[in-house]
Amino acid sequence: MQFKTIIEPFRIKTVERIRLTTPEQREEYLQHAHFNPFLLHSDQVIIDLLTDSGTSAMSSAQWAGIMRGDESYAGASSWLRMEKAVQDLTGCPYILPTHQGRAAEHLLYTRIGGAGKVFISNTHFDTTRANIEFSGATAIDCPIPENSDPALLHPFKGNLDTAKLLENIEKYGPENVAAVVLTVTNNSGGGQPVSMENARQVSEICKKYGIRFILDACRIAENAWFVKHREPGFEHTTYREIAQQMFGLADGCIMSAKKDALVNMGGFLALRDLDLAVQCRTVLIITEGYSTYGGLSGRDMEAIAIGLEEVFEPDYLHYRIKSTEYLAENLHALGIPIMRPAGGHAVYIDARAFYPDIPLDQYPGQVMVCELYRLAGIRCCEIGSVMFGKYDASGQLIPATMDLVRLAIPRRVYTQSHIDYVIETFEELRKHRAKASGFRITYEPPFLRHFTAHFATI
Repeated sequence: MQFKTIIEPFRIKTVERIRLTTPEQREEYLQHAHFNPFLLHSDQVIIDLLTDSGTSAMSSAQWAGIMRGDESYAGASSWLRMEKAVQDLTGCPYILPTHQGRAAEHLLYTRIGGAGKVFISNTHFDTTRANIEFSGATAIDCPIPENSDPALLHPFKGNLDTAKLLENIEKYGPENVAAVVLTVTNNSGGGQPVSMENARQVSEICKKYGIRFILDACRIAENAWFVKHREPGFEHTTYREIAQQMFGLADGCIMSAKKDALVNMGGFLALRDLDLAVQCRTVLIITEGYSTYGGLSGRDMEAIAIGLEEVFEPDYLHYRIKSTEYLAENLHALGIPIMRPAGGHAVYIDARAFYPDIPLDQYPGQVMVCELYRLAGIRCCEIGSVMFGKYDASGQLIPATMDLVRLAIPRRVYTQSHIDYVIETFEELRKHRAKASGFRITYEPPFLRHFTAHFATI
């Protein structure tokens, strides 16, 4: 029998207090943060959906592993356990531990990037793009056309458009394509999954032209769930085996362990090319730490090794995907425009459709994240023209393809009543949307402006 209620497949042993705030307090906090939720203090937030990165609740097994963490400088037993776990999952022989995913990106992309080089992806996320552009290279997004229509139903909207990939290879020359990066799931593209068939096609094209193929695999377990349940031929394949097959198509991978390894800090770079691994390892030792810890403590590495096992448990993945779907379908039933179908780690709201009267250069996504905080203390993230917008020669905004607001759900943290509170907030938000006004940017840094930009109301 299939029950309607999705229960959490775990019991709660420790609780953390949530400080409940008033609307008046939240207005004061928001102004002090220059209308940027990234600048709020955590104790000013009631429900924190800013990111699913590093915000997971760890299991009793992970906490037990932390207690046996080997903090030896070199060759720690905790490193050997993490190295084996990553090798078994990815099939890559050369593993470089890093303190998080963007450190792995910096190690790799500054080695293979540089002026005149291009990187092609289904969609580069913010730190990926920043590390690529910081090297002097160019990041090119090639999502399938279906991805740009939030309301359109498609099982694998995260796929890379292989026709556009071939066009760009011909345009820039294969010798100038530093790598093709396939992000699974496609975070900037609404958290949408990538099919195994698409990964195979990308792999074949890269092999044909001698181009390096890198998997950005921070949500590989969630992507495996979608492959098993949406792609014919994988019905009887385990989630872990699906992930291993996808890793097997690539020349290497980057993973922020703060997502699907269920930890609060950590990541790695895994490679098949020894020469490239040696180059990256040299810089790792200079910038992060010795090659057997790379900026991580032994206890971090223990937690990662255990988390990479736990994340593929069928009961956990069923709960994870279905609880996200619960939020998405309830918002859709209210008439809230969302990216459909729901992804694995987050629900994305189409802020342009929700606020059709707010001009794009007044950032409708930023309006929504501020209104949600004002109304109910919910913190979330704009993924649109604040994060990805650029300026033309005259200083006019070139908007992002979409203006989305991401409700990223931390793993094993919130219960159904917390999510019901979010749904109820959107009922109220819909009633007040005509009163909302736009923003202008008063301060922004040259890279990753969404983290620290200041805004003022118009």
